[in-house]
Order: sequence, then structure tokens, then C-alpha cells
Amino acid sequence: MAGALPPVPAGHAFPVAPVLHGSPTGPVVVPPPRRPLGAGPRREQREGREEGARSWYERVLGWPTAPGVPPRLRVGVRFDVLDVPAEAGRAALGRLGPTGPVAVRGERMLLLVAAGGAEEVPGLLEWLEWGSLPLDLSAVGAGGLMEAPLVPAGAPAPGREGRQGAAFWLRPPKPGYEAEASLPALSVPGGSGSAPDLARLVHTLATQCHRVRLAAGTAGAGGRRRR
Repeated sequence: MAGALPPVPAGHAFPVAPVLHGSPTGPVVVPPPRRPLGAGPRREQREGREEGARSWYERVLGWPTAPGVPPRLRVGVRFDVLDVPAEAGRAALGRLGPTGPVAVRGERMLLLVAAGGAEEVPGLLEWLEWGSLPLDLSAVGAGGLMEAPLVPAGAPAPGREGRQGAAFWLRPPKPGYEAEASLPALSVPGGSGSAPDLARLVHTLATQCHRVRLAAGTAGAGGRRRR
């Protein structure tokens, strides 16, 4: 018969393309699985830098870190932290001279003090007659966490490149000796060290925090009057 298909030889089988059940359009090609979002060489390099920083803090300085990314330092073990506006902190540093390690993150300054110092701050503010005033000064002690600043230049760790807005050391810790010796603490008879007494540090920071607050209030009032 013209146009008829030739008969199929007995025992012959045609190859069958894989078809997904329920597909009315014929064979379906399934693409290979996609890589997880964010995976790739850049992410691996970033994670390598952050793990290198964690190793530097733990092995070189002996400062414990908390799990997770980015690395965070456990506060209250080797040091406590005073958190103030960066403007107030810079003004205070100009009046204090040497201090312990100091870090900056955005518009905040983080000053390291001796472990246990955070518990003394409320009493010191009352004693120094700052307790009744609203100061943008907070103390972080045991149980707190601090984002690990970028590893200082020259430290034996992977590159210093980090996240945008990451904390950095303004006055970095110095490996090779006990960091506690440089941390401000309440003075004791016969004590020694180059860092200022904790009471003097708190008083100077409170003074500069108050001045920054007054200046911001004055600027705001002037803007309202001009309207």
C-alpha cells in the first residue's frame, strides 16, 4: 500500500527516550542541580580569611571566640568593653594618652577594659555624679559578644580584607605579652601599668559623651529656629 509504513521485524525494539510521567509534550531534559546560592571561590576565600582571623585571636592572643560568621569575641573572659559614640571616644583619647586596645565600628568606639570592669561602671557613674544624666555610654561584661575587628596589619594571618563596615583596630592589641597589663582597671595600692585608671577613663568618656549630646541638641534647636 502506497504510503504505508514497512512492517516491524519480529523481535525488534526501538530505543525509548526517558520521559517524565505525566508530561504531555514528550521527552524532558532534567538540568543538573544548581550550586547553592553564594557558593563559589569568593565565598571560600572570605570564609578562609575569617577562619584565619579566628585562629589569630585564639592562638596568638588567647582570646576565646564564639561560633559563627563573622567571628565574635567572648567578652568577660579576658576583657570587658565600654561602648561610646566614636566622636566622644576620639575626644577622650586625646585627653587620656595611652589606653588599652581600642576598636571602631561605624559610629561607635569600643574601648577594652579589664575583665570585671563593666560591673563597676554603674557605681562609678553614680560616684562621679554622672548617674542622673542620660549618657550614650554602655558597658559590656560577662556573657557579651564583640565582633572581632579586622586583623591588624602585619599580623601573621590571611589578608585583612573584610566585610564593608567591619570593625577595625584603632589601637590594636599587642601579641607577645599579657594583654591584661594594658587594660584600664580600678587602681590598687602598689599597682602599675601604662593604662589610665578605670575611674579616670569612665569620667573622661562620660564628660565627652555629655558634650556630644549637648552639641547635638544645640544643633537640632538651631535647625528648628531657622525653619
